[in-house]
Amino acid sequence: MASTYGAAQVLVASNRGPVSYTVGEDGSLDAKRGGGGLVSGLSAIGSDADALWVCSALSDGDREAVRQGVGEDGVRMLDIPADVHADAYNGIANSVLWFVHHMLYQTPLEPVFDAEFRRQWASYETYNRAFAEALAEEAARGAAVVVQDYHLTLVPGMLRELRPDLRIGHFSHTPWAPPEYFRMLPDDVAAQVLRGMLGADRLGFLTERWAEAFTACAERFAGGLGGTRIGVHGLGADADFLRKRAHEPDVEERIAALRQEIGEGRRTIVRVDRTELSKNIVRGLLAYRRLLETHAEWRERVVHVAFAYPSRQDLAVYRDYTAEVRRLSEEINAEYGTPGWTPVVLNLKDDFARSLAAYRLADVALVNPIRDGMNLVAKEVPVVSDAGCALVLSREAGAHEELGEDAITVNPYDVTGTAAALHEALSMRPEERAERCKRLAAAATALPPAQWFVDQLDALRG
Repeated sequence: MASTYGAAQVLVASNRGPVSYTVGEDGSLDAKRGGGGLVSGLSAIGSDADALWVCSALSDGDREAVRQGVGEDGVRMLDIPADVHADAYNGIANSVLWFVHHMLYQTPLEPVFDAEFRRQWASYETYNRAFAEALAEEAARGAAVVVQDYHLTLVPGMLRELRPDLRIGHFSHTPWAPPEYFRMLPDDVAAQVLRGMLGADRLGFLTERWAEAFTACAERFAGGLGGTRIGVHGLGADADFLRKRAHEPDVEERIAALRQEIGEGRRTIVRVDRTELSKNIVRGLLAYRRLLETHAEWRERVVHVAFAYPSRQDLAVYRDYTAEVRRLSEEINAEYGTPGWTPVVLNLKDDFARSLAAYRLADVALVNPIRDGMNLVAKEVPVVSDAGCALVLSREAGAHEELGEDAITVNPYDVTGTAAALHEALSMRPEERAERCKRLAAAATALPPAQWFVDQLDALRG
């Protein structure tokens, strides 16, 4: 089939694209453009670069847009059957590969690699093959293709067979499991994932730690890297965008509302996360409760502003986790709250302007993931904090590699230790907090999204 988009010189492939569609009551399609590092990066290479983004239709609105031939310039959305997408995305990518790389399985009970897993794995293969075939169809000879994340681990190898002339890269936005955990996958599946990844000319990771883990898996289970090169690109925060956006009127309105909720003169411990299991929100709340238990002087003087935005609510384990976050927040408020003080201000509805308002008000930012590829919140809060914030940061966050020197480091499993770190952060002299925050912001913005993407592209072409 001939391409209808023109032969592209630069192609990005990811599960989610830069635009999504909803169907209005009158049947019309409304487009909403997203943000993030890839959007910034692709725009940085210029409009004359013959670039194309290949992504999956995720919703009924997306699929209707594909059927009607509606689309953004430079975007090809694949109408993969909804059941195949569900198997590949929820069944394998988010319920198997994500859990392996974040080392989150409760191993006495899970995983279970049975006939249902094998059925879903076949869908994952089909899903990856659809991307590989679309990329092969759209790419100019010798074009650069940058494939994104654990949803598409098989694409590089499949694409290599279809188009050996292409320069193929793959970037992992998550951690990579060490060999001892990666081998939990069935042997043939583990081999297939590695073979798919090693079809790339170059693989990118967020930190040296994740790159070393992949290399160890390749050497142990695939006989080495072969001709595949490895690179590290630590995605940074977009300082210019964040600082401008954080002072727009809707953010100012939310600051006023938050100040009223918090109360005059109180300190703030801020966290902003999706309710993903890796984000460790429950242990963060337990640590805050422990702080109030052991340091009574902070009662009525501090508020934990916790924004926990729903994620993957079509999976029962995520719905249960979100419910536990709500239950524990209510329990802390019932135990310690007074008529004039609500210890935990919890919000479960996604609101970027409100997140930025919380960033600006933060005295302490709590970022305590069990395991995280990077964690941009740890980088964003210091960039926009008005008075300078202290950062309590898990040693298991990828961002710790760059920010650890000026953060207060915690073991994410240690509730008592995290409570002690919160006390240390709240007790820090304002001058020290401001100086640390300044250094954190500089480290956090060292590789902004546009440069992050261009660096990968230059390395792949070089």
